[in-house]
Amino acid sequence: MKIRIGIGLGAASPENFAADVGHLEELGIDSLWLSEMVYGPLVEPFTGMAFALARTARLKVGTGVSVLPGRHPVLVAKQLASLAALAPGRVLPVFGLQPARQNERALFPVPPGQRGAVFDESLELLRMMLRQETVSFEGRFFTVDAASIGPLPRKPLDIWLGGTAPGGLRRVGRLGDGWLASFITPDEARAGRRAIQAAAAEAGREVDPEHFGISLPVAAGDIPAGLAAAIQQRRPGIDPASLVATGWPDARRMIEQYVAAGLSKFVIRPAAASGARPATTTRPAGSFADDLARELMPLQT
Repeated sequence: MKIRIGIGLGAASPENFAADVGHLEELGIDSLWLSEMVYGPLVEPFTGMAFALARTARLKVGTGVSVLPGRHPVLVAKQLASLAALAPGRVLPVFGLQPARQNERALFPVPPGQRGAVFDESLELLRMMLRQETVSFEGRFFTVDAASIGPLPRKPLDIWLGGTAPGGLRRVGRLGDGWLASFITPDEARAGRRAIQAAAAEAGREVDPEHFGISLPVAAGDIPAGLAAAIQQRRPGIDPASLVATGWPDARRMIEQYVAAGLSKFVIRPAAASGARPATTTRPAGSFADDLARELMPLQT
């Protein structure tokens, strides 16, 4: 498997974003991943993708994870097709069901009780728009007639999905091209991978064996209290130390365990900015990136 290691900036604020992007390119980091956070200082993912891709020649840039339900899939397809034309092979979209922060969920409105159904239909229409010159579609939530977004990506974009609930895993198998998980153990990752492949086989398709990854927080010693509390709320009864690396040696150990479970793509992010509340720091991410390049890039194959 091709093991690739990217970075999620913990302080992707406009103040330091340009410098951080340039530094990642200099270091040869494989990919940059931008989180969806409306209420906070972080750069908006699609805006940040366009900026970072325009300032680099090799760096791949992805959303980790952006919300799809509540956005019109044709507009999203247009954005992705434009980015793919401007930076071929470097656009890595990952979508999820809803924001992690409760107070942001109203910003992505869908009919009550229909978020999963809207997600499924959005994915179907999004994939069609990115693969067909002209699309006519009539669904429960979206209707388009002879719609075209212009030149399509020369190579179809892979649409990765987040989610770890049983329904989310089945959705990846039915509709996704890859899986980016978070806050799961290696054993859960192995089981999730199997569930996705089983759902894909049932749908008459296959998810590329190398399209399984995880977002992994790395702490500088003790796990920050805010992150530990967020994990306890999200994963009651799970030891946070089984989901967060407490230093670079621990990160290498955990990556080896995830690789053994069948994962090969990793988004490494600073644990200090991975809690439930928006990050307020505007410090550059250069030091964390330097450490990542030194400690983890040798694991790439």
